[in-house]
Amino acid sequence: MPFVLSTVQDQIGTLTFNNYEKRNALSRALIAELMEAINALLLEEVRVIILRAHPGAKVWSAGHDVTELERPGRDPLGYYDPLEQAIRTLQTCPVPVLALIEGGVWGGACELAFVCDILIGAPTASFTITPARIGIPYNPSGILHLINLCGLGAAKEMFFTALPVTAERALRLGILNHLVPHAEIDAFTYDLARTITRNSPLSISVIKEQIHILSNALPVSAETFERIQGLRRLVWDSEDYLEGKQAFLEKRPPVFQGK
Repeated sequence: MPFVLSTVQDQIGTLTFNNYEKRNALSRALIAELMEAINALLLEEVRVIILRAHPGAKVWSAGHDVTELERPGRDPLGYYDPLEQAIRTLQTCPVPVLALIEGGVWGGACELAFVCDILIGAPTASFTITPARIGIPYNPSGILHLINLCGLGAAKEMFFTALPVTAERALRLGILNHLVPHAEIDAFTYDLARTITRNSPLSISVIKEQIHILSNALPVSAETFERIQGLRRLVWDSEDYLEGKQAFLEKRPPVFQGK
């Protein structure tokens, strides 16, 4: 059974997560299929890609497959991690990517959604940043994506509390572009996609790349980068990292010691 379903109609490609038994967790296998499907759609010269779960899904994606997290002492979200590669693939995709979101978006799936170009959510959509629940660090690019999207204060609250942000608040924060009733969300999203297909694909591609470059234009010194990496190592070398992963697998609340 494929983990990602792909269809094309009217120059619009639709990619549907198809592993609902595992709540569309972003496993290496699912991510590999996702990137392969994106490349295949680009060969078909689609002008818009829509990323979604099955209609009415309670969970859009549960995020990083925790069973595949790296062992202690290894960066769980390194540059070459499949999820990070998928995020960069969406960012550099030459056509607009629309996220149609019904249900919960958890952990690393939030960043996957956040790097999509336009987010359309149903009232059941919610966003939960979960690293503090599991005791893992987060990568600098992911933190910057959230700060750029909804501001410093909201980003801090989402990371520190690990509480879900409702669809209504996500709209106010600028995470969602549109909040649409369930009965209308498919029609709304595909109407928006068709509007985009009628515009110049070259112009849109160039503007998208300009926005990507400019949104990451703030320079970071080598010393600052090394400091960030050192901070992250404190977490992924910790006992809390082991406890968080084990508690998740055992489906119990973690008992963190801060060491």
